[in-house]
Amino acid sequence: MPSKRPPASQMALTAELVALCERPVPEPGPRTDVTYFSEAEYLAAAEDLAAAHGDAPIWVFAYGSLIWNPGFTWDAYRRAALPGWHRSFSLRQERWRGTPEQPGLMLALERGGTCVGIAFRLPQHNRVEELANLLKREIDGVEDMAYLRWLDIRAEGERHKALIFYADPNGDKAIERPKLETVAHTLARACGHLGSGAAYLHRTVEKLAEHGIHDRNLWRLQEMVAAEILALRG
Repeated sequence: MPSKRPPASQMALTAELVALCERPVPEPGPRTDVTYFSEAEYLAAAEDLAAAHGDAPIWVFAYGSLIWNPGFTWDAYRRAALPGWHRSFSLRQERWRGTPEQPGLMLALERGGTCVGIAFRLPQHNRVEELANLLKREIDGVEDMAYLRWLDIRAEGERHKALIFYADPNGDKAIERPKLETVAHTLARACGHLGSGAAYLHRTVEKLAEHGIHDRNLWRLQEMVAAEILALRG
């Protein structure tokens, strides 16, 4: 269970070390594994999700980059727990923060434990539009909708159904379960057109710390990635 930890300023993985991992990477062309949504299709998908949810407020559970780069407008947020799941760098990426030559890893949800993150509430008056903005940030098209689902979270003593991305109980071909040492090795080296794996880790741990959330694995991982970067620069 995550606990409180010293401030983010005491992280071993500093902004200076992260900067050493950044390099220009051309944006790859269109994905070949997805049927891209049009603007109208994003809005239609958002309308369908909102209608299926009824009139209840829409909460979005953030456990990784959504915490520091949500891409949508919210009117309230709460520290929240997702029982039965934990965050893990297990989503293999050959774009965004990796390349085919040096694949990266991004956070996904794995079965077991409890994940503590931030739940954002969409404004009721324009929840469909903000839901569409969220979909544009998280998914490219039809096939990606498989990685979106409603799960139960606990926040301030209340239970809510929250929208969550990359929670795939049936498994996925892109999911790996590498050891922490392998993750550290990868994050210290991988970079894509959106930036490095080290930057992704740094910003996630930093933001979690700002909210008083300590993920033991991520805290250990940022120490290991810092050591990897220093060793690479010898």
